[in-house]
Amino acid sequence: MFKRIMKGGQKKPSKTDPSDPSSFGPPATAAAPAVVVPPPSGTIEPLPLFRDVAVSERQTLFIRKLQICCHVLDFSDTLKSIREKEIKRQTLMELVDFIQSGSGKITETCQEEMIKMVSANIFRCLPPASHENTGQEPTDPEEEEPCLEPAWPHLQLVYELLLRYVVSSDTDTKVAKRYIDHSFVLKLLDLFDSEDPREREYLKTILHRVYGKFMVHRPFIRKAINNIFFRFIYETERHSGIGELLEILGSIINGFALPMKEEHKLFLSRALLPLHKPKPVSVYHQQLSYCIAQFVEKDFKLADAVIRGLLKYWPVTNCQKEVLFLGELEEVLEATQAAEFQRCMVPLFRQVARCLNSSHFQVRVELFFINFAGVNASLFLTFPLLCVAGL
Repeated sequence: MFKRIMKGGQKKPSKTDPSDPSSFGPPATAAAPAVVVPPPSGTIEPLPLFRDVAVSERQTLFIRKLQICCHVLDFSDTLKSIREKEIKRQTLMELVDFIQSGSGKITETCQEEMIKMVSANIFRCLPPASHENTGQEPTDPEEEEPCLEPAWPHLQLVYELLLRYVVSSDTDTKVAKRYIDHSFVLKLLDLFDSEDPREREYLKTILHRVYGKFMVHRPFIRKAINNIFFRFIYETERHSGIGELLEILGSIINGFALPMKEEHKLFLSRALLPLHKPKPVSVYHQQLSYCIAQFVEKDFKLADAVIRGLLKYWPVTNCQKEVLFLGELEEVLEATQAAEFQRCMVPLFRQVARCLNSSHFQVRVELFFINFAGVNASLFLTFPLLCVAGL
């Protein structure tokens, strides 16, 4: 894993501010404040262990430990507040163990205080992208080293606590949804733009669990992800978490019921297929290709629209990108029925003919791995003819 010290510079604002009417993100329905008020300053002192107090006092102690962990410490200076950082780290570990052990059902007051503590720690302005610090043109995202979060020793434990809370069988969704609301979900989605892959991995797992447990949030989460894709495709072409969001969607698409809703088909045509257009597609292409293939496997009638969508965004001068498209085309054809193949075979073979004329040997080699005959052997006989027609 690459490591890099976080650079300075001004912080960039949240990308889906629910209070901004021009934002792509849907408006938050909850009345939660957009900015978390920091706790009062003061020294952090250690508290007794849970096992050292009576069972009747543990809920009160739990809240006191949460209040200690609301203190956000400065990690830009490794020599600053060393004692306080260690006390907070140990306290966070105790809270994680307490939730994981299922020592007792957590009261609603405790749940409210816990979400406040989580919010105070993880919801923050992300550092600017690496190229923004230097003023240089953005480089290839695959070649950039990630900007690692210096506060990760604390953030990891906070994320672990949130994850344990969400997956716990003792967590009542009717109560929890008052605190894990639309505003909270939007702020989680904002954090997917973190350059730290460790943070994005936790966010991916937590959001996936929230989607599975809180059915009431499912349409909202899909719409919010859709809006992130729109902003990425048509405005910025810069986002660190597109791959992780697509991984979540791959699992969601796999669970779609048939017949497929029109909403899902529109998502395919308006968001997923246009994701082939941005320059950094190679960074998330594997996850995108999986999502596209899942749609065709779920409903083979979508194959024609998918293949035509691929042809629409087919790269003209980028041979490496063209190799990726050919690999994806192979996966789609494996799930394509003869009738759908026949509808799009003429424009498809015209593109294949252009690939055969490519000056890049990898493009020509990739063509030999595509089993057109597997779709329909009789149609495959027209392949040479159509290739000639396309030349």
